[in-house]
Amino acid sequence: MTETSDWFAGFDTVDHRAGDVTIHARVGGRADAPPLVLLHGFPQNHAMWHRVARRLAPHFRLVLPDLRGYGDSAKPPGESGHVNYSKRTMAADIVELMAWLGHDSYAVCGHDRGGRVAHRLAVDHPGAITRLAVIDIAPTLDMYEATDMRFATFYYHWFHLIQPSPLPETMIGGDPLFYLHWCLGGWGSRGLAYLEPAALQSYERCFTDPDAIHAICEDYRAAASIDLDHDRASRAAGDKIACDTLVLWGARGVIEALFDPLALWQAQCSARVSGRALDGGHFLAEELPDQTADALRDFFCATNGA
Repeated sequence: MTETSDWFAGFDTVDHRAGDVTIHARVGGRADAPPLVLLHGFPQNHAMWHRVARRLAPHFRLVLPDLRGYGDSAKPPGESGHVNYSKRTMAADIVELMAWLGHDSYAVCGHDRGGRVAHRLAVDHPGAITRLAVIDIAPTLDMYEATDMRFATFYYHWFHLIQPSPLPETMIGGDPLFYLHWCLGGWGSRGLAYLEPAALQSYERCFTDPDAIHAICEDYRAAASIDLDHDRASRAAGDKIACDTLVLWGARGVIEALFDPLALWQAQCSARVSGRALDGGHFLAEELPDQTADALRDFFCATNGA
């Protein structure tokens, strides 16, 4: 695994056994700085943060995991009810990883699927999360409950990937590179020009693994089933995100077109919510790394004095 080694010079590579899976991560930045976890989304891995991480490294102790099912983390077969790909389970992986690294409290930023893991992490482990940032998502339950033809057209993959195994796995497996490139070039991204070749190489290597394709489908199947159960139960119990939260989204993306992300996230938070649209598509960390890193640095440094 050498595609991105130069980008992460000075970072350690770790593999930690968390429950039933091994979680792969990069750890670096300033050793005496407050910890910040960066969680990637679909269809990528931790390499998506390479431009942002270089800008944040002087200010934070950075931890960049591959979520279970993605990158070089373990990809177990889906279990009954998709429980082992629930965001609760994926959040617990991160808690175990951070405890092993010696951190019992930390800030978290998640993009896309990583944002959904970060949301569940903040609700299930409020004492661990000092501040939260989510990039280009609205809460999962709100997005599903607002589904109409426009949303289903833009986010067709949500409804394809949740079909029973092995239907989507077989269809994607017929030409996984085409599917990957189509996704990376969509949702306001206007093609693949924003990607560095080494990043694309990393995504291609990981995504074309049949176990990864199955795991990604399981991630989405969980989001349409057990994750919704967990979200409804949390709302019924009055459980909310207790820390200040930053919301960033792409001005050319689906979130901007169809949702009011600040209002939707404020409804799920008992603390302050702030944020804005940036002039990009869905993959802001690679399309607009300077703006994304500046926004994250300003937000997270405001609470920890870094």
